[in-house]
Amino acid sequence: MDSLHKLAEYFREFPGIGPRQARRFVYFLLTRNSSHLEDMARLILDIKKSIRICSSCFRFYPEGKADVCLICSDKNRDSGQLMIVSRDVDFESIEKSHVYNGLYFILGGTIPILEKEPEKKVRLKELKDKIKSNTPKEIILSLNITAEGENTAEFIRQFITSNFPDSNIKISILGRGLSTGSELEYVDAETIKSALENRS
Repeated sequence: MDSLHKLAEYFREFPGIGPRQARRFVYFLLTRNSSHLEDMARLILDIKKSIRICSSCFRFYPEGKADVCLICSDKNRDSGQLMIVSRDVDFESIEKSHVYNGLYFILGGTIPILEKEPEKKVRLKELKDKIKSNTPKEIILSLNITAEGENTAEFIRQFITSNFPDSNIKISILGRGLSTGSELEYVDAETIKSALENRS
């Protein structure tokens, strides 16, 4: 396989990228000058060195001296609320809306329907430890309004209630300001605000 097709195969591994888009990426790179490509390659190599995972919410953040990100260490955040999202891009969408001031937990994925080993798809042990260390008053399940997202939300709800039966934690989901099939990554701030205000 030549380098053009091999690089296109790498791009196809990106979420939501099909073969046609992957080839367009490769052809776009071929139009860039060498310094541009060298800078891009350097950034790709450096990203693992300069970005770390927060030990509290498990989101990616720029490396610093602390083991936790700025949001988790912010004393002004409402520690009584914990919002569970599947990916970092969902966290970013919520934060940009400026309508939520609690803490987060990044699941790291979703659970496919009929998945036999759900513990390998999301951070269940870490979630249990997070709730145990700082029992929130409310957990907000903010997952995509898709079949897989709803399956994940139901699984997480059952996981929490079975592991913390006497905790009286309120478990809510985003209101239906979000239409079926919505992915949080692409939802505008007003819709997120409506969904949060009308959570149930």
